[in-house]
Amino acid sequence: MFLNQTTYASGAYPWSVAVADVNSDNKPDIVVANYGDSTVSVLLNAGNGTFKVQTTYAVVSYPQGVAVVDVNSDNKPDIIAANEGANSVSVLLNRGNGTFNAQNAYATDGRPYSVVVVDVNSDNKPDIIVANVGSNNADVLLNVGNGTFNAQTAYPVGTSPISVAVVDVNSDNKPDIIVANSGLNNVGVLLNAGNGTFNNQITYAVGTNPYSVAVVDVNSDNKPDIIVANYVDNTVSVLFNAGNGTFNAQNAYPVGINPSSVVVVDVNSDNNRDIVVANYGSATVGVLLNTGSGTFNAQTIYAVGDAPRSVAVIDVNSDNKPDIIVANENSNNVGVLLHC
Repeated sequence: MFLNQTTYASGAYPWSVAVADVNSDNKPDIVVANYGDSTVSVLLNAGNGTFKVQTTYAVVSYPQGVAVVDVNSDNKPDIIAANEGANSVSVLLNRGNGTFNAQNAYATDGRPYSVVVVDVNSDNKPDIIVANVGSNNADVLLNVGNGTFNAQTAYPVGTSPISVAVVDVNSDNKPDIIVANSGLNNVGVLLNAGNGTFNNQITYAVGTNPYSVAVVDVNSDNKPDIIVANYVDNTVSVLFNAGNGTFNAQNAYPVGINPSSVVVVDVNSDNNRDIVVANYGSATVGVLLNTGSGTFNAQTIYAVGDAPRSVAVIDVNSDNKPDIIVANENSNNVGVLLHC
């Protein structure tokens, strides 16, 4: 289903990858957080699913997570990076041509690891939500309205929250926070109280050392489900939404060694969303096809680089087929696997 990877140089120890059109040419570009040299790389799409040499931008210290979202309402996506080594997030505003201004940094709690950018208080301004692995909480930084952000509000979660997603799980049109608590082998769900504040988490058991979380409807009931990559027991967990923002017990599926990143997207055009996982310890990505009822076939594996840390899936060559992009940490590159 996918061709062998083509690789492109990144910075040192690429940790997280996002894909978005940053220069308004209708071609998705690659943005990578490079943990080893405290930069983010931007690789512009050359137009046929190949990518130009990276341009790098300094952030603060040891960026882990990265998101690419327009935060200042100019219709140009900006870069947001979670700086684990500096207890901050960096915001790099897009100049308008796919280049970026120097960062503005905002304080977070201890060791921010994962970041998403979603409007949580219904003011049409996207806010920053960060999982802080060192302080056992999630921070919410509300957007002031011009791409600057208020000081963080912290919400306690479980031990070592390492991944965060923000999705409306209880159909009240208010996005909720879901965190993977890697130290407690569970996921926490914090329902939105209605004004961008959040209730105490409700937890659900998953596998050992949950490392990455995605929240997507996989069984076609119009209710988003939780999918988690469990780093230590080499599985992905699927927790169906019970219909009111609570979740059923997990179903677990074996994958490769040390799954570190998971995304959920329809890769075979059957209108059922499939699981794609980066298997850090196996140097592979695994694709688990949806049988049509929210259960999944055994993974098909594809070789990538050394220590794939993060994966994204999007059509990069305009053939209407989703392609795989992976950050290969120990290879200092990103791999692109085109759909065939």
